Amino acid sequence: QEQFVETGGGLVQPGGSLTLSCAASGSRFRFIDMGWYRQAPGKQRALVAGIHSDGRPYYANSVKDRFTISRDNDRTAYLEMKSLNTEDTAVYYCNTDPHDWPWGPGTQVTVSS
Repeated sequence: QEQFVETGGGLVQPGGSLTLSCAASGSRFRFIDMGWYRQAPGKQRALVAGIHSDGRPYYANSVKDRFTISRDNDRTAYLEMKSLNTEDTAVYYCNTDPHDWPWGPGTQVTVSS
């Protein structure tokens, strides 16, 4: 079973940057497509960025050109976020795409002045 732990969230001012990390504990990480999801208050959890097992990324329109997803072979996925705005405030999660495993604790990102 794959398990995920997200870290790196925090409070940042509009226009700022953060990089999130996702540590996976299963054995199939390098063979699966991974995604970063977020859930804002009162909204459904949604995929914002994904990366195929071969490294090809894809993004939701709302984050394209601002977020960069990457992965390494050591069971870690990353989400570099730039030009953050208040609409990016959410709890961020990683999981497979489509999500097949239990959700991790998530990491809170708050964009506020």
